[in-house]
Amino acid sequence: MDTIDLSNLNRQFLFTPNDIGKPKAEAAVRAVMKRIPGLQYTAHYNKIQDFDDDFYLQFNIVICGLDSVFARRWMNSTLLNIAIQTENIIPFLDGGTEAFKGHCRVVIPTQTACIECNMDLYPPQQNFPLCTIANTPRLPEHCVEYAKIVLWPKEQPFGQEVGVDGDNPDHITWLYKTAVDRAKSYNISGVTYRLTQGVTKRIIPAVASTNATIAAACVTECLKIATSAYNYLDNYMMFNNVDGVYTFAFSSERKENCLACSRCTQELSFSLSDKLQVFLDKIGDDT
Repeated sequence: MDTIDLSNLNRQFLFTPNDIGKPKAEAAVRAVMKRIPGLQYTAHYNKIQDFDDDFYLQFNIVICGLDSVFARRWMNSTLLNIAIQTENIIPFLDGGTEAFKGHCRVVIPTQTACIECNMDLYPPQQNFPLCTIANTPRLPEHCVEYAKIVLWPKEQPFGQEVGVDGDNPDHITWLYKTAVDRAKSYNISGVTYRLTQGVTKRIIPAVASTNATIAAACVTECLKIATSAYNYLDNYMMFNNVDGVYTFAFSSERKENCLACSRCTQELSFSLSDKLQVFLDKIGDDT
């Protein structure tokens, strides 16, 4: 459900200044169909969670260009469940970039390592200590985080139980203005609308060449799977363009006790006084 902003224009050729503020999926489909007449695409301005298994069953291959680990885990779980429940194995390709680094991986549900098997391959998200955010802010990011996690729940600017939506311009604008006021109180400079959006959505600056490299790798692997012309990637390729150009491919192994794809039982021990949060924390640690 992402929309186009000005910063998107420097790293692709599908969007134009006239598309700013419009859904990315719809603008991309219009651009591709105009460039290549006769092709038919369908744009969906929805969250991937809005669709049920029947929707995904219509595809032979799924290419993921998702912007969060949560979304990757959801897609991984969905396609695994489809494979287990219906015996329809839908390969999916996961591509991701982080500045000058990126990866491409091929996941064959129930046959190769899934996303959950290798959660350690994803870098942890940066978090700031709450005491620093509340008492001794030093960075513009601290001011944005304060507006998001302290002032938003307190003031509820868009009504009770309305959470922050990083794709909602009104929400980002409120956070930006609030963060600016906070920054002025501590003589902190550098709070911008773009920074506010980046901190809120955990956006890492994108590099056009890295995006192009990973996109090309994903499409190439899709072509291999679709045509059986060549052996597809087995099953993880990493790309690093920080110092020179470095790529490395290796076979990521399945985790024997993976909660998603191993289908094996695991024993968890709890005391009678443990609360639900203890259970949730335990599950989170194990996954």
